[in-house]
Amino acid sequence: MYLNTEKKRTIFQENSLRGDAQDTGSPESQVALFTHRIAHLTEHLKQHRHDKSTELSLLKLVGKRRRLLNYLSRIDIERYRVLIKKLGIRR
Repeated sequence: MYLNTEKKRTIFQENSLRGDAQDTGSPESQVALFTHRIAHLTEHLKQHRHDKSTELSLLKLVGKRRRLLNYLSRIDIERYRVLIKKLGIRR
């Protein structure tokens, strides 16, 4: 599988506030995980253009990430800006 436990642990550790792999619930960790999954699904859709179920899953993930980013920007704008810059989401 493309996303195993070790890979998730490294994503959480790199993007957590505390640098802890157990910090799976923070918005930063969740957005990082969603970003990784979105990138994977985007690559899949480049090869399989007519895969409508994957396209729907991708749109749902983008919406979830957007809602988490909106929440984070309301709560703490500096954390939002650092996360956006770190993940390279906005241009």
